[in-house]
Amino acid sequence: MRRRKPTEGFILCGIFFWTITAHLISTCFATQLEERMEIVRKVLKEVPLIDGHNDLPWNIRKFLKNQLREFRFGEDLRDITPWSTSAWSHTDLRRLKEGMVSAQFWSAYAPCSSQHLDAVQLTLEQIDLIRRLVNLYPQHMALVTTADGIEESHRTGKLASLIGIEGGHSIGTSLGVLRTFYQLGARYLTLTHTCNTPWADCCKVDEPGRVPHIGGLSHFGTLVVTEMNRLGMIVDLSHVSVPTMLDALATSKAPVIFSHSSAHAICNSSRNVPDHVLKRIAVNGGLVMVAFYPHFVSCGEKATLKDVVAHINHIRDVAGVDHVGIGAGYDGVNLVPQGLEDVSRYPYLFAELLESERWTEEDIAKLAGRNLIRVFRQVEQVRDQLEAQGMLPIDQSIPPEDILGRSYCRYSGPRT
Repeated sequence: MRRRKPTEGFILCGIFFWTITAHLISTCFATQLEERMEIVRKVLKEVPLIDGHNDLPWNIRKFLKNQLREFRFGEDLRDITPWSTSAWSHTDLRRLKEGMVSAQFWSAYAPCSSQHLDAVQLTLEQIDLIRRLVNLYPQHMALVTTADGIEESHRTGKLASLIGIEGGHSIGTSLGVLRTFYQLGARYLTLTHTCNTPWADCCKVDEPGRVPHIGGLSHFGTLVVTEMNRLGMIVDLSHVSVPTMLDALATSKAPVIFSHSSAHAICNSSRNVPDHVLKRIAVNGGLVMVAFYPHFVSCGEKATLKDVVAHINHIRDVAGVDHVGIGAGYDGVNLVPQGLEDVSRYPYLFAELLESERWTEEDIAKLAGRNLIRVFRQVEQVRDQLEAQGMLPIDQSIPPEDILGRSYCRYSGPRT
């Protein structure tokens, strides 16, 4: 029998040692992760996890033409076409429950190409779709329009479903349409999408070589924000230009939000929030709900859960822990970070944050939902104060010169 050389024995011992060590380290990390996950589950049982933006309603329009008879939302859509073959699909009831999501703002979206055409109709159809979807699953979902409603749904184990209008072009330059959307349940309006409106500049004008249309909000734009304050509708500044952000912050008497944006200092996308605005958000009492889209997180096509953590930590550092939340943007993106593949993965994000001693259970509770509930309640308080002061609905129309040459389909008769 061949005798091993001494060096061979040392090599075998080394391999054995490192194999055992790697196994022990792996086991230790797994144990620590599970301990953190238990803490997360405990927090999310006590506090609702609220996501600021999900584009599922537009996907239903794309794939099913808004027909819900064949939409099996209660099943795993990863096993059902066309959802199973789409990079844009990340959401179903099973995965929302697995992700411990308690409240979701569903986006009622109309593309920019519909501006001055049928944007109002498209948005109404999306609101109708959201309401019909909720009604199909009364055991699992509830339409919610108040901060108290979020907490009540959390107590009863139902997904609080809220409506957000994504894009100011959806109101058709009409405060009457804005008020009607509110009456139908919409609780935030994103002032622009990726197109200027006749009364507000979008984020695109901040890109190199682009020229602002207005330079922020027009006078009518400030009236939109003021009327939203009167209604109790949250002002959402995702997608708007930096001057529009500043004008809205100067106008609004209530806290504002960014429903799905990240930190410009880490990724200089025009969709993200610069530090000087983050500081104003802290003064305003508002909230930045961090988006997961890699192009907003890493400024590339690939990102990781840790990259999202970096944005959360940066916003916390600049604005404070009371002014950061979650607005993933699922179903509106075709790329997601590694580790945050769909709506089931939120607990892993919170567990990652708990790995740092700077994040406490109370901090996680604020990030998950308490911050948004505080903002919502303050928006409602401003509404109640303005009502007590006798403020009436604003009945001014947009000046005709503001839409001259941009109104392709508009009644030219008498106007109010």
